[in-house]
Amino acid sequence: MPHAYNGMAAADLDGVVWRKSRHSNSQGSCVEFAKLPGGGVAVRNSRHPDGPALVYTPAEIEAMLLGIKDGEFDYLVSD
Repeated sequence: MPHAYNGMAAADLDGVVWRKSRHSNSQGSCVEFAKLPGGGVAVRNSRHPDGPALVYTPAEIEAMLLGIKDGEFDYLVSD
């Protein structure tokens, strides 16, 4: 696998396992995550699996998940 970088084609991340939340809706409106060799995490749009991937460090993912668990981003979800 080539060095992972932001904006690379998700299809070029050979051998990774993409996962999406069990809370994803049936219209495919979700993101998928893949753990990369070395501990990074790639994120892609499930509707465009060959499109670009965003690549994050473990620390960035940890900060995001802690913020989600604490409800810091609840305002982003429409009621």
